Amino acid sequence: MMKEELIFVPGPGIGHLASGLELAKRLLDHDDRLSITTLVMNMPFTPSINSYTRSLTASQPRIKLVDLPQVDPPPPELLTKSAEAYICDFVESYIPHVKATVTDIISSLSNSDVRVAGFIFDFFCVSMIDIANEFSLPPYIFITSNAGFLGLMLNLPKRHDEISEVMQMSDPDSLIPGFFNPVPARVLPDAVFNKHGGYAAYVKVAQRFKDGKGIIVNTFAELEPFALRSFSDDHRIPPVYPVGPVLHLKGQPHPEINQDQLDKIMKWLDEQPQSSVVFLCFGSFGSFSPPQVKEIALGIEQSGIKFLWSMRFPGSPSNQFTNPEDVLPEGFLERIEGRGIMCGWAPQVEVLAHKAIGGFVSHCGWNSILESLWYGVPIVTFPIYAEQQLNAFRMVRELDLSVELKLDYRVGGDLVTADEIAKSVICVMQSDSEVRKKVKEMSEKGRKAVMDGGSSFTSITQLIQDITGNN
Repeated sequence: MMKEELIFVPGPGIGHLASGLELAKRLLDHDDRLSITTLVMNMPFTPSINSYTRSLTASQPRIKLVDLPQVDPPPPELLTKSAEAYICDFVESYIPHVKATVTDIISSLSNSDVRVAGFIFDFFCVSMIDIANEFSLPPYIFITSNAGFLGLMLNLPKRHDEISEVMQMSDPDSLIPGFFNPVPARVLPDAVFNKHGGYAAYVKVAQRFKDGKGIIVNTFAELEPFALRSFSDDHRIPPVYPVGPVLHLKGQPHPEINQDQLDKIMKWLDEQPQSSVVFLCFGSFGSFSPPQVKEIALGIEQSGIKFLWSMRFPGSPSNQFTNPEDVLPEGFLERIEGRGIMCGWAPQVEVLAHKAIGGFVSHCGWNSILESLWYGVPIVTFPIYAEQQLNAFRMVRELDLSVELKLDYRVGGDLVTADEIAKSVICVMQSDSEVRKKVKEMSEKGRKAVMDGGSSFTSITQLIQDITGNN
C-alpha cells in the first residue's frame, strides 16, 4: 500500500508551532500510512523552541523536523509597529527556502513507496500556497483559533473591497459570518485598526483563504455549531474541518522553570479544598502597567478568595517580575500570606488540571480557553492583545461560557478597577452558577468530540480521506 507524506508549515512562534505539532500527532494517530515532515522557521526571539520541538516529537518517529536556514529578520522597528506585519514579512522571506526544501523532499521520495499527498499551512503562512500549486499538491490551511475568528477573516476581503481603509473603534457594529450578534468594533483584533502594516497583513492573509483546498479549525462542532453550519451553507468557502480541541496537555517546557517554585506551588494547591482557588495567568506576553497591577491585587484581596497569580510586567527580562513589592500595594504580600501565592511563570496546564482550581482569570488566548474548557474551569475574561477581545466576546455573549470582566480591555486603556475584579472573581467561584454548569457540560462534549466516533474524530477521518484522495 502506498504511504502518504504530508508537509506541515506551522507559523513561527511557540503557540502556533505547538498547535501544529499536536495536529500532526492527531493525524498520525488516525492513519498508519501517514508520515509528516514539519518545516520549522526559527524566529530570533524564541530560543526555547528547539528543545520544545525535540521533546514533543521524540515519542513520534513519523514526525520529521526540518530546521529551515536562518534568514535576516525584518527590522525590529516593524515588530513594535505591528506584530502581524512582522510575522508575515518573516514568513515570506522563507518562501525560497521552503520551495527548495520541498523540491529535495519530493526528489528523495521519487523511487520509494511514499508520495507527498499535500500541505498543511498555518494561516500566517498562506503566502506559501503558491508553492503547493507549483507542485500540483493540495494546500490546506490550519486556523489555530476558533470558528469566530475564521468568520472575521472570511469577511475581511469583502469589507476591504467596499471600504479599503483600516477599521476604527468608532465603526458601527459588524455583521460577521458565524456570529449570532452584531460584533462591536471595540472587540475586533488590534491588527484591523493598525495603519502601520497590521491591517494590510490581515487582509493579505485573509484573501488567500479561498485558495485553500480546505480549512482546519481548532474547535469542535458542539462548541460552535452555528458558525460551522453557516460556513457549510456557503459554497464559496472551502470545506471546514473542526478537529479540536487540539491541545498539548503535557504543557510546554519553559526557560524560566524553577523546580523548587513549581514544587511549592503544587504542594500548596494540594493542601487547598476542591475548587477553592482562582488562578490568574495572562499568557507569554501578558503584562500590565503598575497601576493596573495594584487594582488587580486590591480586587483579589477584596474578593476574599484564595488565589495563585502568575504575574509579569513590562521592562524586565521576558516580562518576568523581579521584585513584586515595587508594583504591589503596600503590605499586600503580608496581608495575603497563606491565602495566595505570587509567582512568575506557572505551568498552566498542570494548574488548570488541579482539583483545587475553581476559576481562571485569563487573557483569553484560544489555547488557554480550550485548556480551561477541557478541565471544566470557568473563565473571567481579561483580554489584552491579538484576537483575545474577540474570543472574550464570543465566550461571554455568544456561547455563555465565561464571566465578563472586560471584553475590550487593551493595554494603555482605562483601568479595570478593584471593585470590578473582586465582583467577577466572586461570581466565577460560585459553585452553583449557570456558567460553571455549562462549562462542565462543554468539557464533557469536548472530550467526547476527540474520541473514536466523536465529531472531531470523524472530521479528522474525513480530512485525511480528502487529502489523500486529492491526487
